[in-house]
Amino acid sequence: MTTASLTPPATRTARRPLLPGAHRTVLRLHRTTLWTALGLVVLATAVTGYLHLAAQGRPGLITFLGVSNEDDLLFTYMERGAVALLLVPLLVAAFTAGPVVARELEAGLHQFAWTQADAPARWLSARLTVAAALAVAAGLAVLGVFWLGGSGLVHAQGSLSWSHSTVYTVTGPVVVAYCLLAVAVGALAGLLLRRTLLAMSAASAVTGGVLWLLSSVRWDLVPARTLTDSSARAREAWVPGGIPDDVRIVDMGVSNAAGDRFQPGQCLSWAGPGKNDYSCPADTHVVQAWVDFRPRSHFWYVQLIESGIVLTLAAATAYAAFWVLRRRTP
Repeated sequence: MTTASLTPPATRTARRPLLPGAHRTVLRLHRTTLWTALGLVVLATAVTGYLHLAAQGRPGLITFLGVSNEDDLLFTYMERGAVALLLVPLLVAAFTAGPVVARELEAGLHQFAWTQADAPARWLSARLTVAAALAVAAGLAVLGVFWLGGSGLVHAQGSLSWSHSTVYTVTGPVVVAYCLLAVAVGALAGLLLRRTLLAMSAASAVTGGVLWLLSSVRWDLVPARTLTDSSARAREAWVPGGIPDDVRIVDMGVSNAAGDRFQPGQCLSWAGPGKNDYSCPADTHVVQAWVDFRPRSHFWYVQLIESGIVLTLAAATAYAAFWVLRRRTP
């Protein structure tokens, strides 16, 4: 008997699946919703790209439809689209709260999973992991779609201003952070309420409430810059010279030697019936004009600070979800 005959045949190494079984189960259960979401992303990308090319003068269907101004059409589309894209975190919260968590608890499907190989913590971890990955993909899709069509339309002023709440949210990393927060809020709402529709409504409302609350205070996270001008022309016009381009004007006015600030309309002198003179009285002793503004760089400072706050809230909410699961698991 030869040595070769004693050698056992080479065994074929089993190929490991890309995802664990629990994660594949979540994707398989919600494949219809995921394919629908992917189709909407492809449709939004195609329409946005088409309108962007049309605004650059490329001939196409828009010309045959009789649209005379492609730039206005793209601007209106992106203005309305920013509002629609702002709803993505709310949809992520509703999807996680309802179909992913609450529906299984309401129907009792979780008991079957817990009696198999999946422990309760692993069951929730699989759903949070898959939902978080999909949330990141949704946030990146929002960024890609908006920048595809609106990157050249965003300025300091107007309805597509970079400081506007809707445009600000869908043009920076903060939208990804809000999508991750939506996953954590949805999981917690599903565990607490255990009713599909109720959990979806509560998760969307809480996510929207956090977004609204932070949007009302976000520009207080970084102090505005101040530009002063003591020239006679600036004091008469109430506007300093040399204001940089693409900045968000917060406030402006004049100040005296003591540092007291006067805004337009605060120190009016009588100039006759029906006339207002915006020059201050002589005893005001105006020495300079000032303007508070925010440069474009503040957009990224605020984005990073707000993203850190939102991610911290997401981590705390996810921890609370696991705590609730442990408390309610016999």
